Amino acid sequence: SLQDAVQTGVGRMDGQKVYLGIMDFRFMGGSMGSVVGEKLTRLVEKATQERLPAIIICASGGARMQEGMLSLMQMAKISSALEMHKKENLLYISVLTSPTTGGVTASFAMLGD
Repeated sequence: SLQDAVQTGVGRMDGQKVYLGIMDFRFMGGSMGSVVGEKLTRLVEKATQERLPAIIICASGGARMQEGMLSLMQMAKISSALEMHKKENLLYISVLTSPTTGGVTASFAMLGD
């Protein structure tokens, strides 16, 4: 059973190690709350630290309104981590699935290379 709207991990694509986050719309519409934000931020920070690509597969209805401002702050937090990733000239791939809307679209979903 799903514990939250994102699963994160490390894998290989064509032999290349990558950090991967997969959002799941089946858990509260894929909404981004504080746990989702923290997991994705740590994923990007770890990828930056290890100088590896980061891939996020987006499927989200936006920010988790039940968490109020905490969920909205996640957009800035993830975007900031991605800015550091970009400054290191590292690859970030954002895969948009349907639906991807709201705060997720306004932040990290549209920042891919």
